[in-house]
Amino acid sequence: MTGAPDRSARGRGRPRDPETDAAILSAALELFVERGVEGTSMEQVAKRAGVGKLTVYRRWSSKEDLLAQAIEQWVRAEVTPSAADVYALRPGDIVERVLPAAAEMAASPGFRALVARIMGSAVSHPQLMAVYWKHYILPRRELAAAMLRRAQQDGMVAADADLDVLIDMMAGAVTYRVLQPDPPDAAAMLRYLTAVYRHAGLYPPAADD
Repeated sequence: MTGAPDRSARGRGRPRDPETDAAILSAALELFVERGVEGTSMEQVAKRAGVGKLTVYRRWSSKEDLLAQAIEQWVRAEVTPSAADVYALRPGDIVERVLPAAAEMAASPGFRALVARIMGSAVSHPQLMAVYWKHYILPRRELAAAMLRRAQQDGMVAADADLDVLIDMMAGAVTYRVLQPDPPDAAAMLRYLTAVYRHAGLYPPAADD
C-alpha cells in the first residue's frame, strides 16, 4: 500500500550545511573589509561564496544581518585569556603570554581594515558597531578590568585609579596606532603594546628603568 507523501517531513527541510554557512560568512566579511557596507550586496556575497543568491536570502533577510553575523563569528574566534587565567595568574604573566599574538593581529592589514570599516559604519549602520561592541569590546574590557583589579592588589596600580579611564586609554592608544597612515609592523607593535601595558601598570618595569 502506498500512502501520500509525508509533507510534514518535507516541510521541515534539510538541515543547513555548516560549510555553506561558513563560506557565505567568510565571503561577506571579505567584501565588507574590501568595499564597506554600501559596496557589498547579497548578490556579490553569493557569487564569491559560490552559492545561489536564494541560498543567501534563505539564511539572512538583509545584508546588515549577514554582515553582523560575519563580524560576530570573527570576533568570537579571536583568542583571549580565559577568566580563570585572569584570576589565577599575575597580570604581567598574562600580558607576556598574549602580547606576541596580539601584536601580530593588530599589525595585520585585515584587522586594520576591519576596525576602520566598523568605525566608519558606526553612524550609518549602528547594528554592526553594536555587535562588535558586545562580542569583542565588552569581553575584553571585562578581562582588562579584572587584570587591573589584580594589579591594584599587587600594588602595581594605584588603589584609587579609575579603571574605566585606564581601559579607555589603553584601547584608544592601540586603535589610534592601528589606524595611522603608516601603521607599525608586528615587531614595532609588540614594542608599543609592551609600553602601553607597562604604563598602565599591567606589566613590570624594564630592568634598567
